[in-house]
Amino acid sequence: MTGTQAVRPPTIPPANKPLFELVRIHTRAQVLEQLRIPVAVLSSTVFPTLALVFFVLPQTAVTSNPQASLMAIAQLAVFGVMSAFLFNYGIGVAEERANPWSSYVRTLPVGAFPATVARAVTAMMFAFFALIPVLAVGATTTAGLQLYTDGTLSWWRIPASVLVWLLCGLPFLFLGLLVGYLCTSKVAIAVTQVVFFPLAFAGGMMLPPEIFSPGLNTFSQFLPSRAARDISVSALSGEALPATSVICFLAWTVLLCAGAVWANRRDQGRRFR
Repeated sequence: MTGTQAVRPPTIPPANKPLFELVRIHTRAQVLEQLRIPVAVLSSTVFPTLALVFFVLPQTAVTSNPQASLMAIAQLAVFGVMSAFLFNYGIGVAEERANPWSSYVRTLPVGAFPATVARAVTAMMFAFFALIPVLAVGATTTAGLQLYTDGTLSWWRIPASVLVWLLCGLPFLFLGLLVGYLCTSKVAIAVTQVVFFPLAFAGGMMLPPEIFSPGLNTFSQFLPSRAARDISVSALSGEALPATSVICFLAWTVLLCAGAVWANRRDQGRRFR
C-alpha cells in the first residue's frame, strides 16, 4: 500500500433519475464550483452595493428624497441582477464549452435542460444575495423607507420587488447564453463587457432617464435594460409603469430566448454530430 489514495471519478447522474433530482445534482455542483472562487462570489455580491455607496449616497438631493431614493435602489438592484446573469452565463458557458468534462456531460442522455435550469437557479441565488446588502444599505442611509413607514406604500412591495428584480434578469440570462454558445471564453469576456456597460447606462441604471437627452431617452425605451429598469422601479416605488415597457420586456425576453436556443442547438450540432 502506498500513501496515496485512488481519485474517485465524478458521479454521473443516470438518465432515469427524476428531473427534479437531476436539477438538484447539477445545482449543487455549480454552487460548489462558484464557492471555490470566493473572491469572484464576494465581488459580484458587493458590486451593486458599492455602486450605491459611491454614486448615490454622496447625492444628498437623492438620498433626502424618498421617491428618488427608492428609484435609485431599484435601478442598482436590477443592475446587480443584470451583471450576475450576463457575466455568469456569457463567460461561464463559454468556459464550460472549453472544458472536456462539461463537453462530455452534454453528450449524456439527460440532455442540456437540467444543467441549464441549474445554472439559472445558481445565478438567481447569488443575485439574491447581492440584493440583500443593497436593500439594507438603502434602507439605513436614504429616506426611501419613509414612504413605507407613513403608509404611502404597502410593505408587500419589498419582497415582491425582489422577485420582480430576479425575473427582470431573464433577458440578460438568455443574452448571456447567446454570447456563451457563440464565443470562445476569451472573446466572451470582451463581448460581455462591451455589451453590459452600454446597456446599463442607456437603460437608466446608472443615471435616471429623466436627465437623458430626448434622443437618448427615446432610444433607451427600445432596450431590454430600460424596460427592466422601469418595471423594477415601479415595483418598489409605485411609479406608473408604461405599457410599452412591459411589451418591450416581453418582446426582448422571447427574442433572446429564441436566440439562446438557436445558439445552443448550433453549438450542439457543430460539436457533437
